Amino acid sequence: MAIVVVFDLPGMTQAQYEKSAEMVAGRPGPVKSPADWPVSGLISHTAAPTPNGWLVVDVWESEDAFQEFGKTILPILKELGVPEAQPKIYPVFSVVTG
Repeated sequence: MAIVVVFDLPGMTQAQYEKSAEMVAGRPGPVKSPADWPVSGLISHTAAPTPNGWLVVDVWESEDAFQEFGKTILPILKELGVPEAQPKIYPVFSVVTG
């Protein structure tokens, strides 16, 4: 079952987000495709600044796929000094892509 993963990251900066994306992709520059992720199963990724930090919303094919990615992203966020990142996970009811 697909899931939505929401990271609300108060205190995270755009520079930290950009660096985390480079570390995830394993190369300089922004992530542009699910193929940039180190594991399969990503359906969509959206990131946006908030008044006090950064918001990331991903849709994954399954919780198992996200848990595998978590082994990569959580240590990256910790290394970059992002405050404790605790994602909220919700079951998907509907996904529409363009």
